Amino acid sequence: MTQHLLRLIGDRAPRYTSYPTVPQFHDGVGTEAFGRWLGEIPADMPLSLYVHVPFCRSMCWYCACNKKLATRDGPVLQYAATLAREIAQAARALPGRMRATRLHFGGGTPHSLPPEGFEAAMSALRTAFDLSGMEEAAVEIDPRTFTADWAPRLAAAGFTRASLGVQEFCPEVQRAINRVQPFEQVADCVDRLRAEGIGQINFDLMYGLPHQTTATLLASIERAVSLLPDRIALFGYAHVPWVASVQKKIPYDALPGAEERIEQAHAAADLLVRLGYVRIGLDHFALPHDSLVTAQAGGRLRRNFQGYTDDPCPAILGFGASAISALPQGYAQNVTETGAWARQVEAGAHPVARGIALGAEDRLRRRVIERIMCDLEVDLAGEAFAAGEAPDMFGAETAALAPLAEAGLVEMTGSRLRVTEPGRTALRSIASLFDPAFQAHMAAQGAGKGAAPRHAQAV
Repeated sequence: MTQHLLRLIGDRAPRYTSYPTVPQFHDGVGTEAFGRWLGEIPADMPLSLYVHVPFCRSMCWYCACNKKLATRDGPVLQYAATLAREIAQAARALPGRMRATRLHFGGGTPHSLPPEGFEAAMSALRTAFDLSGMEEAAVEIDPRTFTADWAPRLAAAGFTRASLGVQEFCPEVQRAINRVQPFEQVADCVDRLRAEGIGQINFDLMYGLPHQTTATLLASIERAVSLLPDRIALFGYAHVPWVASVQKKIPYDALPGAEERIEQAHAAADLLVRLGYVRIGLDHFALPHDSLVTAQAGGRLRRNFQGYTDDPCPAILGFGASAISALPQGYAQNVTETGAWARQVEAGAHPVARGIALGAEDRLRRRVIERIMCDLEVDLAGEAFAAGEAPDMFGAETAALAPLAEAGLVEMTGSRLRVTEPGRTALRSIASLFDPAFQAHMAAQGAGKGAAPRHAQAV
């Protein structure tokens, strides 16, 4: 079954935290377009804010995020000052001082900011936006460098959720990814956060890591669950050394094979469900009281660059190097390199390098892909009709689903597509059938006429 599954779903596929995906972004969307888009946002639209801090005090070899090593405070403080200027510039382009109801600090490691840098960023956000109705403020945390003074600082700033990078507790695996953090260190971090009233705790765990086995992964899950995190994200390690050169430090022959990855993913999911977590979409798990469970049950689960979310905001403004904004008109990504990003901000320009405007078909396909990724089902004819398209618009995609239906990975009832529980592992590959750009690249690669975007493994 495993080899058959691999043949059916292919080797790699996008994660679909957006549609169109980032490889389709282009430099035709830049500073001018982004400024115009900001001015066109309705003044009463609630906003979601994302702040990217690309600095880490220690490099993890598995990480493919945009980050850089911070050995001194000076460059980090300069980054924070530029970040404050970028926030102010974006606010001036908006139709007024708008209301923000969600905030997420990601990285990198947000608490690599010195205290005065963190406060400068928060002060800029409070000045630029109305944060009085904030429903959730979340921050990503590295337990290894989370000092005692950070929990009260975050609580005072209004943060309500913290996401901790745990990955694995096996010492051999931790050494192989250059992230050594004993269980006690993670437990202490959780205790400090909860003592300050930051009670919503997320853990990130990973499978497919070097020297990892199903047994070490399951043992790590049991230890993680003993700390009662509200949410667990179980990500498959994406070995993309052509994107993240630091991953070249991980020997390829130390990685589990494709069949082992599938075994790890299935065993981990089964254990989390037995331990009382509700499965959310592809790779998230939450305790029954969590808002993700409520959102999933009500058909309100969303997917964006932070993963699965119940964030209903129709616009996300991203600040910092490489941050991506998702606006009603399209996506816009900032300059990735921190120096070039800073120079553009200091010149008074929105530091946008590329993006993509959304057409009617893009919006329809985005809706279909998001419902597949979130609900594991979608009425294809109904979505097409609602968008003013012919009900049989997805005829080619339906035909492409036939082998997956024969294998029991999906079910088709009229125009309604439903992904079965065995097919959940193949969710990204199923969604990719509705992505014509990705399929065209795959076809060109198969014909020897081009290379597909080199995405992470689909499982």
